[in-house]
Amino acid sequence: MPETSDVVELILQDHRRMEDLFRRMRSVEDDRGAALREFSDLLIAHALAEESKVYPALKRYKNIEDDEVEHGEEEHDEGNQALLALLEVEEIGGDEWDEKLEELVEAVTHHADEEERTILNGARENVAMERREELGKAFWEERGRQLKSGCGSVDNVRKIVES
Repeated sequence: MPETSDVVELILQDHRRMEDLFRRMRSVEDDRGAALREFSDLLIAHALAEESKVYPALKRYKNIEDDEVEHGEEEHDEGNQALLALLEVEEIGGDEWDEKLEELVEAVTHHADEEERTILNGARENVAMERREELGKAFWEERGRQLKSGCGSVDNVRKIVES
């Protein structure tokens, strides 16, 4: 386990890591392909863990809007589609790469910002720390399981997008 087991903090840490990976994918001096592979695994594992372990539990709290949680799931789909489009680009660093990367950055950044303002603030204000830690452990375990499975492979992302 990381330093904290608070699900809100764990999700925020992933969001900050994704921002770091965006910077690496934009940098001509970095291994952009490696950054994309790490990002792809992280995005898919993070979203699947949220959807299976966190979102269903948060829907039970009256001060956390079901619409916001469902909207978060829709935005995961948009992010997955943008990720697949980037994974399918053949030339890393070309014009198409840059275009698809910016579409991915926009989709994921929009979702993370909205999720932080609505769902995570709602969880911080309305869910007891003990419960947030339980959710954090479940999130972390599922996230780890997904990461070990190679969940960010182009074939797996394609399956997720098509389902």
